[in-house]
Amino acid sequence: MNIENNTILITGGSRGIGLEMAKQFAKKNNKVIITGRDEQKLQKSVENLDNVSAIQSDVSNPDQIEKLYQQVVEDCPELNIVINNAGLMETINLRDNTRTALELTREIDVNLKGTIIMNNVFLPHLKQKNNAAIVNVSSGLAFVPHPIAPVYCATKAAIHSYTLSLRIQLKNTNIKVFELAPPLTQTEMLDAFNDEDIQGVPIAPVEEMVAAFIKALSKDTYEIRIGIANQLKFMSRFFPNFILKQLSKSVNNMQSG
Repeated sequence: MNIENNTILITGGSRGIGLEMAKQFAKKNNKVIITGRDEQKLQKSVENLDNVSAIQSDVSNPDQIEKLYQQVVEDCPELNIVINNAGLMETINLRDNTRTALELTREIDVNLKGTIIMNNVFLPHLKQKNNAAIVNVSSGLAFVPHPIAPVYCATKAAIHSYTLSLRIQLKNTNIKVFELAPPLTQTEMLDAFNDEDIQGVPIAPVEEMVAAFIKALSKDTYEIRIGIANQLKFMSRFFPNFILKQLSKSVNNMQSG
């Protein structure tokens, strides 16, 4: 995969992994567009970045995705890579059934439905481009769940399965389909956990994680598992009960509170 001189759209790009992707891709002479729900955060994120622009858009809203598509293909018709990075993670005590239906499923709306709808809307445009690619961001927790984040993990497992199918269905097109399964990474998403929840788990610096992703992308590694995410897939295949038990310890703390 050529990782230079592209036009790249990154959802969830105002912070964390998405913003770091924008920074590193921009340094490789790519034109980058980031999206997010918060207009102020977006504009602040791009203030000091060259080759990076921002468009407010919420991937949980199909109408906004369609509006985003119309704006991007008009302003940046050379767009050839879409990175579905927008995501939410929440710890949820399933025994405490006080959350509304909307609250329980908003991770599904952003993480899963947002990715599927984005790809559906942008696919006709990408089919016309050379060096075209879709990158779906899942997680090391796609392979084994962390039980205190049940909906998040379910959405990432679904993203993994969906990406496998999408890759096969697009194999005779010009579009390459990649999956990035990051490890636990030093971003704001860690705020969802208490210290006890992630005790002993290695946390990847976001700069190093994104650099490893871009390197793997350049080598056409279609399932990019970084750090402990690679180990989680291995463990889920050969020692599934052991690894699930290890990740289940913090449930007791959650439910005793």
